[in-house]
Amino acid sequence: MTSYVGTPDAEPSTGPEPSPRPDAEGGSGAPTGRAPRERGRRRWPWWVELPVMAAVGLVVALVIKTCLFQVFTIPSGSMENTLRIHDRVAVNKLAVLTGWEPKPGEPVVFRDPGNWLPPQADTSGTLPGAFDAVLSFVGLLPPKDDNYLVKRVIATGGQTVQCAGTVLRVDGHPVAEPYLHAGDDSCSGLDFGPVTVPQGYVWVEGDHRSNSADSRYHRDGPGDGAVPVANVVGPAAAVVWPLGHVDWFGWSGR
Repeated sequence: MTSYVGTPDAEPSTGPEPSPRPDAEGGSGAPTGRAPRERGRRRWPWWVELPVMAAVGLVVALVIKTCLFQVFTIPSGSMENTLRIHDRVAVNKLAVLTGWEPKPGEPVVFRDPGNWLPPQADTSGTLPGAFDAVLSFVGLLPPKDDNYLVKRVIATGGQTVQCAGTVLRVDGHPVAEPYLHAGDDSCSGLDFGPVTVPQGYVWVEGDHRSNSADSRYHRDGPGDGAVPVANVVGPAAAVVWPLGHVDWFGWSGR
């Protein structure tokens, strides 16, 4: 005789009925009339979540400003055409934290060493001015309360810089300057030097040499026109706004 196992027409077992399997709540599977237990975290009210999210965002922005990048606005045409008026430039502050030091050829942002820029209007007493000050503090807007400039490093502490005719020399060697504004030469009618840059200072000039009140025009200052390295915020790493001018200069500028 042939036996068949598991066929569709197999007769059901005549043994006792199995007991119902308990459900996930530990019951018998039958309706109990109770609502299922609420799962997941409890949400805060919107009027609590919004301030918390805003505070977290401000903290993140402050960390980025302090350790990574800070944005500055170009106020003049002294660095054209590398940087244009109203460009937003990101300064690499992480480079400074990892031991970067200014080198010739790098564009840098620095705090006004004294009377390079006219005094700025005080808007701290107005509501919009106070709001802008907060956004500037966390790095969401360019600084409002301090005067900053951007120029290119030409020479560093201990080096000698001079310009005569159309030739710029550092330590006696001619410097090629492909970044100069069209129509400008290295001296642009202003001969000077030789000047020895003090230790701890940098000599800076604008790319638009004929339209830049830089180290050449401040030789009566404490550094003979040079800027203290302590005033340097960091290298200009990129243009981030407007989109038509976006450019990347590298880790320490170019």
